[in-house]
Amino acid sequence: MIVRAVQRSAARWAGRPGTPVVTHAVLAVCCTVFLLGPASGLDAAYGTGPDLLSAQTAYFARWGVVPAQLWHGSPAAPATLLTALFVHGNWLHLLGNMLFLHVFGAMTEQRMGRTPFAFFYLATGVLALLGYAAAHADSTQTLVGASGAISGVLGAFLCLFPRARVTSLFPFLFFLPLRFPAWVVLPFWFALQWMAAGQHSDGRPGVAYLAHVVGFSAGFGYAWVRTRRGARVKNAARSTEGDTEP
Repeated sequence: MIVRAVQRSAARWAGRPGTPVVTHAVLAVCCTVFLLGPASGLDAAYGTGPDLLSAQTAYFARWGVVPAQLWHGSPAAPATLLTALFVHGNWLHLLGNMLFLHVFGAMTEQRMGRTPFAFFYLATGVLALLGYAAAHADSTQTLVGASGAISGVLGAFLCLFPRARVTSLFPFLFFLPLRFPAWVVLPFWFALQWMAAGQHSDGRPGVAYLAHVVGFSAGFGYAWVRTRRGARVKNAARSTEGDTEP
């Protein structure tokens, strides 16, 4: 499922009030780290074939979270809870995460404020990685990617902008674009992650669905507590493309 949030017309680019600086910065850092690392395959210095694969394995082991090392390894292992948030395994992994961050991060940051959003993003990302590592404490598989933190952003978005319209493309409906409010689309996405986490609970290589579940739950919980102190957003966001349909 590919999603695109309908964002507010007040969202602008660099140099104007309300610019989602943190979101843009995270996008830039993640893309730069990926392009300069061996996973992109663009740097000839890493070699090709087996040499490139070996370089990628070493790179992920150095900067990613390895649960067994986190709980029983060196004192430096906890630092990977932060570094892993900016490392991605392949092009599809990077582009998928950055798409979701670009779509949902800007409005969430503007609603929270830059500094709170920065701490929120890092905290939910770390919690997501810790949740997965705790459930697979003896695993030696490396965990990388921003998906846990971005799942936290999705959870917060659902709480802060439940009526924002989201355009969804469903493969089983021949990719027909359909528009639903966030309170329909995002819980559906969360349910898929929950079910997938139950089916992939052995810690084998693959998508860390449990990290998505933990991150989403933490993000929604934080935003819910936050909205208890103020008014919840009641008006649906308007499209920057002139779409005025509900």
